[in-house]
Amino acid sequence: KDAVPGTDFMPLQVEYKEKYSAFGRFPGGFTKREGKASDYEILTCRLVDRALRPLFPDNFHAEVYVNIVLFSADGIDMPDALAGLAASAALAVSDIPFGGPISEVRVARIDGQFVINPTFEQLGKADMDLMVAATYDNIMMVEGEMQEVSEQDLLAAMKAAHEAIKVHCKAQMELMEEVGSTVKREYCHEENDEDLRKAVREACYDKAYAIAASGNRNKHERQDAFDAIRDEFKTQYTEEELEEKGALIDRYYHDVEKEAMRRCILDEGKRLDGRKTTEIRPIWCEVGYLPGPHGSAIFTRGETQSLTSVTLGTKLDEKIVDDVLDQHRERFLLHYNFPPYSTGEAKAQRGVGRREIGHGHLAWRALKGQIPAGYPYTVRVVSDIMESNGSSSMATVCAGTLALMDAGVA
Repeated sequence: KDAVPGTDFMPLQVEYKEKYSAFGRFPGGFTKREGKASDYEILTCRLVDRALRPLFPDNFHAEVYVNIVLFSADGIDMPDALAGLAASAALAVSDIPFGGPISEVRVARIDGQFVINPTFEQLGKADMDLMVAATYDNIMMVEGEMQEVSEQDLLAAMKAAHEAIKVHCKAQMELMEEVGSTVKREYCHEENDEDLRKAVREACYDKAYAIAASGNRNKHERQDAFDAIRDEFKTQYTEEELEEKGALIDRYYHDVEKEAMRRCILDEGKRLDGRKTTEIRPIWCEVGYLPGPHGSAIFTRGETQSLTSVTLGTKLDEKIVDDVLDQHRERFLLHYNFPPYSTGEAKAQRGVGRREIGHGHLAWRALKGQIPAGYPYTVRVVSDIMESNGSSSMATVCAGTLALMDAGVA
């Protein structure tokens, strides 16, 4: 299918689903049927999405749905490390233009040795757990957790992972040759006007650069100033002309604005709010901010703020995880909430989004190692983002650390 008219982004959707029948199990609950995606499934599809998305052509805007389904499992090998390979192989044999192939592997360090795609049992003995996605030539994405390791050890793990990925990529290249899918479909999802692109740059670049270099700390004033440049450029056209060229002007001006900001940082070492590349935003924090929870803290960095609480419970409050291949109880929980008002959006908040699951898991991985071994309580950390202008997950880590100390978690 072709792109939906007016689409100027890559509408990619990655879905990962595990069937309980894959391991000879019945789903829980009254309906005995698979329902909404589990946290594990959401995190796995986000891993794949991050590796695939940058490899589609910038001007390709057709909807692409990648469905990864676990139909059978042995309960020994971990399927999440194979999801990226499966997705890439499906794209490789299709006619969808794609800069792959890619693959993903998990690399674990066990007794000082790197193991590619360890089993569930082996991973329990590892002191390094790294998920790496890459093409044959370049590493695309790295995510993982470990105790403190040297830079050399981390690079060695990434290199070991990439060598394994190269084997997967080569096999996919051979598969493409075998099925005759090396030539991809032709498409035209963008109509461009190079004269208009040039006119937008000549008229707007210097003005956009001046705003980028002005060092205005107010995000909204800065954006209004950038928007005014585009609106001023549009005044030279009639309403009829803008119906035809308005969307192109918006796209070309976005590129100009982005380039002006980038060059200001690279050439002058000055960021949008006037800070140098070595300076951090102003930080303000306070503990014991809320009287009700067992522990609380508020952490503000620039225009990003997390209000975090800690609740201590008993063994009865443990989270029961009942995934297809993983059943255990979790004693440390972290929930991250990103309401629309944190970025000035006027819309309802309907449930927990995939982004909140992903960013919460990132903060959970950072903090779970700080809970003392044998700690007798179940711990729940809840981070509510009050405002956001970048790095809200790391604000959660900072506020979570303070709130845990306020709750007496030593």
